[in-house]
Amino acid sequence: MTDPTQAQTPPSKGAPCPWWRGAAIYQVYPRSYLDTNGDGIGDLPGITEKLGYIASLGVAGIWISPFFTSPMKDFGYDVSDYCDVDPIFGTLDDFDELITAAHVEGLRVIIDQVMSHTSDAHDWFSESRADRTNAKAAWYVWRDAKPDGTPPNNWQAVFSGAAWTWDARRQQYYMHNFLSSQPQLNLHNREVQDALLAAARFWLERGVDGFRLDAINFSMFDPAFRDNPAWDVGDRTITRPHDFQHHVHNQSHPSIPMFLERVRTLTDEFGAVFTVAEVAGADPLPEMKAFTTGDRRLSSAYNFDFLYASTLTPGRVKRAQSNWMGPFDEGWPSWAFSNHDAPRCVSRWYDGPDRARFAKLTNALLLSLRGNPILYQGEELGLPQAEVPFEHLQDPEAIANWPRTLGRDGARTPMPWIHDAPGAGFTTGIPWLPVGQGHATVAADVQETAPGSVLNFTRHLLTLRRLSSALTLGDIAFEEADAPLLVFWRARGDEKVLCVFNLGASSRSRPDCMPSGATVLAESGWDNEFLGDVPEYSVWIGRL
Repeated sequence: MTDPTQAQTPPSKGAPCPWWRGAAIYQVYPRSYLDTNGDGIGDLPGITEKLGYIASLGVAGIWISPFFTSPMKDFGYDVSDYCDVDPIFGTLDDFDELITAAHVEGLRVIIDQVMSHTSDAHDWFSESRADRTNAKAAWYVWRDAKPDGTPPNNWQAVFSGAAWTWDARRQQYYMHNFLSSQPQLNLHNREVQDALLAAARFWLERGVDGFRLDAINFSMFDPAFRDNPAWDVGDRTITRPHDFQHHVHNQSHPSIPMFLERVRTLTDEFGAVFTVAEVAGADPLPEMKAFTTGDRRLSSAYNFDFLYASTLTPGRVKRAQSNWMGPFDEGWPSWAFSNHDAPRCVSRWYDGPDRARFAKLTNALLLSLRGNPILYQGEELGLPQAEVPFEHLQDPEAIANWPRTLGRDGARTPMPWIHDAPGAGFTTGIPWLPVGQGHATVAADVQETAPGSVLNFTRHLLTLRRLSSALTLGDIAFEEADAPLLVFWRARGDEKVLCVFNLGASSRSRPDCMPSGATVLAESGWDNEFLGDVPEYSVWIGRL
């Protein structure tokens, strides 16, 4: 492998790009990263302890999933206090120490903001539900029952049945797009927007460098409360009532971008703050564009192009990238192959004996795409999806829909640090979820000293990307190649990088564009001098 420090540093081209454009981000799910007090749950001091490891990967920053005060019915995405740390994760002082230590390591810190709903244990909701005339009566979405007592319309929640729950105090239904314990905020109300922006300011003033906006396209709804149209089942897999509808009225209201402009106005006070939207749905692209186009809205957005995909094909990659091949101001994408909500990609896309080889392939591809790659904890180790038996499930979606929906727990099992330690070095106690099958054998300490490990290969790729203007900021252009070969160029200024991936289980003929005299920047799966056919599940990245 060629030393990546030989790659060019990004050239100056007019106004400098903000730090976040093209930067690789590492997602930390705090419950499962490192437990420092033996209660079986990861915590903020655990993240602080591992910041040196994270910095050694070569990422620009970390995204930390929610650690706010919460009853944990949806593990932190049900917030009961936006401006405090839940005791299971530590204290505000612990967070301040984390921020300081991360910045010393050269890492930016991005945190979640959950702006579409709160917990039903939030003080705002307690006041709102008390009666119909209090100061926060209109902070949530309340509607009278139909004359026959049924819910106001046919909207269905993501996790269960109707998106409405009856509340005897107000003699009304309240709306929830997710769990009934996650009542929907009324973001059409300016006072609610002000309160959420004040909470974001609280964290910006503590030094955070960005926000990931959770389920932001669920934040506003049709004020006329029209029924959603039915969606023909066809050959789709149906696991819940939510799957029977086109969700055109309970989410994705055209006023959302106007609120995001208020978010941008706030973040601009603090410099180059990175804001990335999670956009779920059957047709996310128009919303992603609306949320990110120009310089008055969000920095970036990501959807589920890859996160729930059952296969990885050249066509899928081309389709996803082709939507974002224009100038910077058209919007800027982020990409994730795995995260806390989706099964790990090496298990979704591969079922063979050499998982490490395939993990190198997927990590190399993720880190070669145009946009911001988001690497989920354990992805740098090539962790497979864990199988969590029903009696150990924690995820409310999995429990409610078992066995049709296996849920999210298999991607949330503890990070394996030490192969021969109890709890794989994650905890000295009983972990909140069991350690994944076989995860200890590929723990970080095992891979640290193995030059050809997934961990060290991923480090090399991250360094290569960071030092290459073409890979970080360059254009992308695809070569014609027969599947499962995927071949594309990344180019910026005088630098051109060719990326060749064989996504299939058998070798393929070498593409004509793959020059014999190129400088090899990274490779995996080759056992020759890059002659002859392209081996199965292989990677070759070179610069002319």
